[in-house]
Amino acid sequence: MQLYEKHRPTTFTSVVGQQKAVTAIETHIHRAGWGGSAYWLSGPSGTGKTTLARIIAHQGAEDLCITEFDSAGDLDSASLDRIDREQHMYGWGAKSGRAYIVNEAHGLRGLIVRRLLGMLERIPSHVVWVFTTTTEGLSLFADMQMDANPLLSRCVEVRLTGQGLNKVFAAHCQRIAREEHLDGKPISAYQQLARDCHNNCRQMLQRISAGQMI
Repeated sequence: MQLYEKHRPTTFTSVVGQQKAVTAIETHIHRAGWGGSAYWLSGPSGTGKTTLARIIAHQGAEDLCITEFDSAGDLDSASLDRIDREQHMYGWGAKSGRAYIVNEAHGLRGLIVRRLLGMLERIPSHVVWVFTTTTEGLSLFADMQMDANPLLSRCVEVRLTGQGLNKVFAAHCQRIAREEHLDGKPISAYQQLARDCHNNCRQMLQRISAGQMI
């Protein structure tokens, strides 16, 4: 298992460097409840979008009732037909919700976007949708899709920051490196690694896994 998957945060309190985004999500859940909502998470690569999407999903749904699409291109008409049928049924286990995560959401095609417009207008109270994309992807989506604004207006839009992450990610990755016995350099080396990776935590952990910090 890749280090970034092994050490991926599983709770809001364990997310690092994105307190504003976490607060926005927790505030919405507190006010509106978990289900019946769609989220659009955008931000620089490797800053925690998929992590937050999975944490949101796990607030109300068990693993078997969470469907994740690695790319928006995988969300086709057949998938939407299936989701349209199953989302009206409760999930299994202690948590009775269903969650759908669509990564690289800027790749959503026009036909799919138009179908989503209708589906997101009537999300069941036990269902949540989460879309993720990079900052650049969000701009591209807005420029290319006629229905981008109507879709975004149906979502709770949360933008992750790329600022102030150097020291936070350096300390986070050093801790993981020590746990994995892959650490042999001072914190300044991890700060340089963060700069080299443009504060992409996933990329930092991949380089640590390759032995760069030994």
